This record gives sequence, structure tokens and C-alpha cells, in this order.
Amino acid sequence: MIGCGYLGAVHAATLASMGHTVVGIDVDPGKVDQLARGAAPFHEPGLDELLRDGRITGRLTFSTDAASAKDAQVHFLCVGTPQDKTSDAADLTFLVSAIETLLPHLAAGAVVVGKSTVPVGTVEMLRGVLARRPDVLLGWNPEFLRQGTAVKDSLVPDRLVYGVDGGRGGAFHPRSGAPLGVTAALDAVYEPLLRAGIPRLVCNFATAELIKSAANAYLATKVSFINAVAGLCDASGADVAELAEAMGMDPRIGGRYLHAGLGVGGGCLPKDIRSFRTQAVHAGVTALDDWMRLVDSVNLGQRERTVALAADLSGGSVAGRSITVLGASFKPDTDDIRDSPALDVADRLAAAGAHVTVTDPKAVNNAWRRYPRLRFEASTERALEGAELVLLLTEWDEYRRLCPAAAGAQVRRRVVLDARNVLDATAWQANGWSVRGLGTGSAAAHAPVHEPAPLTS
Repeated sequence: MIGCGYLGAVHAATLASMGHTVVGIDVDPGKVDQLARGAAPFHEPGLDELLRDGRITGRLTFSTDAASAKDAQVHFLCVGTPQDKTSDAADLTFLVSAIETLLPHLAAGAVVVGKSTVPVGTVEMLRGVLARRPDVLLGWNPEFLRQGTAVKDSLVPDRLVYGVDGGRGGAFHPRSGAPLGVTAALDAVYEPLLRAGIPRLVCNFATAELIKSAANAYLATKVSFINAVAGLCDASGADVAELAEAMGMDPRIGGRYLHAGLGVGGGCLPKDIRSFRTQAVHAGVTALDDWMRLVDSVNLGQRERTVALAADLSGGSVAGRSITVLGASFKPDTDDIRDSPALDVADRLAAAGAHVTVTDPKAVNNAWRRYPRLRFEASTERALEGAELVLLLTEWDEYRRLCPAAAGAQVRRRVVLDARNVLDATAWQANGWSVRGLGTGSAAAHAPVHEPAPLTS
């Protein structure tokens, strides 16, 4: 496994749990040391247990030395492809570097398989890098992991996709139908999953390269669509949650990713849709470029809208107000703060003069160094003390389960902006709170705002 971030560490641990002997290679000595001790350098439910099991059985090791891969039969490329610093395109520097480093240590007949999310045409470029090793096979096996459920997504995936030279026509023996080359190698790797009935799609390289970006672009479209509809619901008095529930009952639509709120963030989906748009521009597909530009704009606009609503709930300005933000990670069940909508909103509020305190079950340590304008508290109870406005920006279960009466005893004003639309507004209003959601209609928007009360009330 070349690269031991979210993708590489999870893939290494899950393959080891299937009985394979796996070595994970990364250039970061600190990360390698921590993984070798059986502890993940980031929060991902279930991963520590798999790492410890791999260490005990001896099937899973980690190293900073690329020579440790010399005996491997299959090499998975799991390095990051972040957004380029000067454009919306993907930066493939780390991917090329990984292959060049691996090249001298590849055994004859080895299979190199990319898992990173890349723009179409990347495989053709990498074939040039591998030209010196005609005895090595190249394939693409896109990943579909979601942070917070990455272990489950690896052990029980929705599908497996193999990108191979020539597509299906080059993947199987013309007479016997037996898998050949990269297909045979990946079938051996994923044999337990295939035996369990996980569907497998074999396609050409271009299709495999596009699948992950296209899937993320579609999911982002659903989120941005319902967020745009939420604006209409607020303007008309409709409730976007009830509307989305009814829409989701249509099997052609489905309810997943049809939840209005603050929008998406993280290190994958936003940069993937921008890369997808860039690919469309290069291919001259203007309709897709325009579509993705609008999707991205609507998503980012939810952050501006939330800041504006916070000002409205603060009497027109947040300057001088004590505001508590519940959530720092970009989504629950992770400590990842890359492109976090919650922290973006919190920082904008602080820039507007608010005194902002942020709390999060897992991400406080990652966030406090990067956001000097913000105050951080690990304890939700302490973070709520004296708040004049509470913003729920990451939908951790512990925030969904907050007791409105207990929370009300901590704050100065019982006003909450539920930017994820996950609170029971009726229960909170019954405890004297003014509750505002995104797209929940005029009734919630115009609930009475309770003025400052003693902290012990």
C-alpha cells in the first residue's frame, strides 16, 4: 500500500483482515510509527481494532522504505491527489513521485493498481512513467470510501470497479472466460468479497478514472439542489425536511443526500467536483462545466447564508456577541477539518467581531492551531456557558441528543441556529428556545427570541 492516509491505512488494514500479507509504505515517519503500534493517526471508527489485529497476526506492517514492497505481488497506489494550489485541477505530483519511487522495487509480473481519485487520462500518463518496466501490469481500482464509515465501506462495499487495458474485452480469456492479468490479480485480492456477492464491474481506464468523480458530482448535485429548494421553502413557509422526505419516497429519487443544511466539505468531494469541472472544460463539454460551477456555488453559498442568519438572530450584527459553535469537523464521526463548513462559518463570525467558542468531540486538537481567532473547548457544557447564540454546524449524535433544558441553563439567550436541521424543534421550543433551521419555513423562523436570562435559570 503506497500512501497511508485515510485511504491507504484503511485499505491496508481491511485487506490484512481478509488474510492477505500487507505492507503499508509512507514518507511520514511519525504516521508510520503510530500505525505500526496499532493506532490510527486520525479518527475512523473501527480502524484501531483492525490495525491491532493486523499487528498481532503479523499480516500487517508499515515502513518508510519503498524497498519493503519488493516481495509484493500487487501494489496499490493510495496517495493523495489534492486540488492544485493555482487552479481547480488535481495535483498529481504525489502520484507520479510514488510510482517513480516504487519502480526499482517492482518484481517481474507485479501488478500496480491505482486507487486514488484522478482526472481522466492519468493512466495514459502513468504508462509513460512505467515504460521502463514492460513486465509490470497497470490497472485502476477506484475507491468509494466515506470518512466515518470507511471500514464498513471497505469490508462491505457497494461495488468493485476494475479499470483494465482494453476494458472487458481484454480482461477475460476469449474461450474459457477466465479472468486475465489485472482482473485475475484483483479477483484474488477481493476473493472474500466476490464470494459474498459484491458486484464487480470491469471497464476501460477512462471509465474507471471518471466513476468516482462522476459519483461525487452527482451526490453534490443532490445536496445543492435541496439546499437551493430550502431557500424557496423559507420564502414560502414550506418545510424542506417534509418536502425532502416526500421526494425521497419516490424510488427514482431516493432520500440519501437529500438533506438540506450547511452543505458539504472535506478533502474529497469539493475538490473532486472542481476537478470534474476542469476535465469538462478541457474536453469542451460546457454544459457539465456550467452545471458543476452552479453546484459548487450553491454549496458554498450555504455558508454565507448561515453567517447572514446568525447576524439576523443577533439583532442585525454579531459584533460583540458570544456565539457557541457545535462542531468543527467537516462531518460527524471524523476529526478531519479540511474545508470544514463549520470552521469556515465560525471564522467568518469571528472576523465580523463575534466572540466565538467552538467545541467538537474529536476535532478540537486539529483545529485550534489553524484558527487563532477562535476559542476552543472540548466540553460541550463549558462551551455553552454564556452563549447568546448557539449554532449547530456538525451533526454529531451527541448534539442531536442534547437536552434543551440543560443547555438552556448554560446559555445567556436561548437561541439556536440548527444549520443541519437535526434538532427536534418542537422539544427545544417547549423549553423556551427560539429555533431557526435552513428551509424549515416561516413558523420556526419567527418563533419568539428569548432575551438574556441568568446563567443558572
